[in-house]
Amino acid sequence: MKKIAYIEIDTHAEIAQAFMDIMEGSQDFSVDYYFSKRVKDQINHSDEAVFLSDSSMILDQLKGKGYDLVVIGTVHRYFNTFLAITKKYNTAIITHNLNFIKASKLDMMKSLFKGDVIFRLKLWLKEGLFYKSKVYQTSRSLFVLDEALISDRYRFLPLFYTRDFNKTKNEDLVVIIPGGVSQKRRDYTYIFETIQKLTADKPCQFVFLGKANGHELKQLKHLSEKLSKNIKITYFSERVSSEDFEKWMQKADVLWCPIQQDTEFFSMKETYGLTKMTGNLGDAIAYGKLAVFPQNYPSKLDFIIPEKENAFEQLKTISETPFDFYTTYSRKEVQKKLEQFLMGLL
Repeated sequence: MKKIAYIEIDTHAEIAQAFMDIMEGSQDFSVDYYFSKRVKDQINHSDEAVFLSDSSMILDQLKGKGYDLVVIGTVHRYFNTFLAITKKYNTAIITHNLNFIKASKLDMMKSLFKGDVIFRLKLWLKEGLFYKSKVYQTSRSLFVLDEALISDRYRFLPLFYTRDFNKTKNEDLVVIIPGGVSQKRRDYTYIFETIQKLTADKPCQFVFLGKANGHELKQLKHLSEKLSKNIKITYFSERVSSEDFEKWMQKADVLWCPIQQDTEFFSMKETYGLTKMTGNLGDAIAYGKLAVFPQNYPSKLDFIIPEKENAFEQLKTISETPFDFYTTYSRKEVQKKLEQFLMGLL
């Protein structure tokens, strides 16, 4: 049995959870997980080997364990630590922002004094920000989680599978808009305006499945007072628990994902579907839901539906359209693909 170390001491707990879920019960691999406290607190785990870690401990923790592969879930900080790991071990990095990866030292220097200056100076002075390019260059493999992002440099890591659960038929149409309610990465202004204009002959519920605050929260409160008959909205002013997220996603008839095509990471422009993956892609697969994306979102996946002019009529039609996720995205099928892929790296 081959041994893998999976490290997530930075950000993406949801990706770590996905890796843990799909690798559970593997006959070919045993995995040790090294998580920061913040990540560990967000993870559901039982029998897996999970160790509390941070940038000061991880190198010592890896010593003498004989790992065949070390997977790093996020390299957005601790660059000096991760460079030492990539030099010593057969390492693969899951990549999230491809323009950030190829940014030059000059680009990074220009971005230092934009955004959170104190945090970025800390990355430079204490965490080896200017080793960023070396970390990615020294790593044996770079992974992406969206097939649209694969290239000679980036290889697709199959992680997301469609879960088994009992789908109950809703009396009302339930449209889920997953993700934090912020105009920064999704066009909620458009969603609010569209819902406000709607009329419906049957009950319909729009669920904003993510924390709303600030201006967006005020807009939602205002919107809730102006809804026409048969239209209802549900929103949350606190972080949505994993239990509530699970409940609503299972209940969804269709997903509506108003992704802003252009976004930023570390003051570098990133484009969803071209240089960055949206988590809504994994949501659609995990819960077996068809999803309506903006017309300009580049995707060849059959379950991603480009939005039409009359979005509401389209959502109603799609909610009644059957789609077979399990042939391609069953847990057994995805685990088999993942194990074959990982074995090819050893």
